[in-house]
Amino acid sequence: MKQEKTIVVLDGYTLNPGDLDWGGLQQLGNVQIHDRVAESEILKVAQNAEILLSNKTVISADHIQQLPKLEYIGVLATGYNVIDIEAASKSGIIVTNIPEYGTHSVAQMVIALLLELCHRVQYHSDAVKNGKWAECPDFCFWESPLVGLSGKIMGIIGFGRIGQQIGKIASAMGMQILGFSRTQSTDVGIENFQWADTSTIFQTADVISLNCPLTHENQGMINQKTLGMMKKSAFLINASRGGLIQDHDLAQALETGVIAGAALDVLSVEPPEPDNPLYAQKNCLITPHIAWATFEARQRLMQIAIENVQAFLNGNPVNCVSL
Repeated sequence: MKQEKTIVVLDGYTLNPGDLDWGGLQQLGNVQIHDRVAESEILKVAQNAEILLSNKTVISADHIQQLPKLEYIGVLATGYNVIDIEAASKSGIIVTNIPEYGTHSVAQMVIALLLELCHRVQYHSDAVKNGKWAECPDFCFWESPLVGLSGKIMGIIGFGRIGQQIGKIASAMGMQILGFSRTQSTDVGIENFQWADTSTIFQTADVISLNCPLTHENQGMINQKTLGMMKKSAFLINASRGGLIQDHDLAQALETGVIAGAALDVLSVEPPEPDNPLYAQKNCLITPHIAWATFEARQRLMQIAIENVQAFLNGNPVNCVSL
C-alpha cells in the first residue's frame, strides 16, 4: 500500500472562507490546511510537505532549498509569479497553475468597473437615499458625467482567454476592439476587432483594459510616459496585476486630468499601504482583488486544483508551468 503524501495548504482562506469543501483534496493524502501563514512560519508548517499549495504566499528559492521533501507546488491561481520557478525546476519540483477557472468572472468584473466609471451607479444611489432627488427641482439629476460606450474604442492589452471574453462583451455593447498580444491568432471571432501595438492602443483607445501577466518586461508599463500618450477622456482598468502600474504616476495623472478615470482591482502592494496615493483620487475606483472570487469561479478553481494534484500523484502532471 502506498504511503499517503503530506499535502500542506498555506493560504486556504481566500479560496475557501467556509462556503466550499476541502473533502476532495483530503481524499488524496494527509492534508493540513492553514487559512494563512506568515513568511517567517512557512518553513515550519511546510517542513514535511511533499505537496505544497499556495495562492499568493511567496515560495522563494530559499524556501525550496530548505524543504527537501517537496515534490510538487500547486498554485491556486492562474498567475504563478509568487513561485521561484527556476529554483523549483532545478530541484526537480513540478509546479502547476489553474488556467481558465476565472475567465468569465474576471471579464464580468472588468465590465462592472467600466460601467461604474461611466454611470457611478453607487454614488447616485447613495445621493438619492440621502435625499438629493427628493429635493431636486427637476425630474432627474446627475453629479458626474454619464458616458456612453457605443462607438468608442476599447484597447485590451493581453488578449488571452480573459481579454477575448472582455472583447466579446464590449463588442456586443457596440465598441470597437483593439487587441495586443505577444502571439496573434488569425481567427479571433469578435466583431469590430483588430490587432494593434501598445502605442496605438495608448494613443487611440477610450478605454484600456490590462489583462496580461506581470513580467520583467512589462512591469510598470503604465507610467508617466504612457499615461501622457492617452486621451484626456480615457479610462484605465486593471484587473490583472498591480505591478503593471506605477501608482504615483497614475495618481498624478488622475489628479492633473491627464486621463479621466481609473478602476483597479489590483494594486502593486497587496494588502496596500495606508498611504497609497491612489486613495486620494476621486476619479479612481479600487476594489480588493475580487475579480476572480465569485463562488462559481472558486468552485471551479478548487476542482481543478484537486485534479492537478491527482494527476501528479498518478504520474501524469497537467497544467505544468515549471521549466
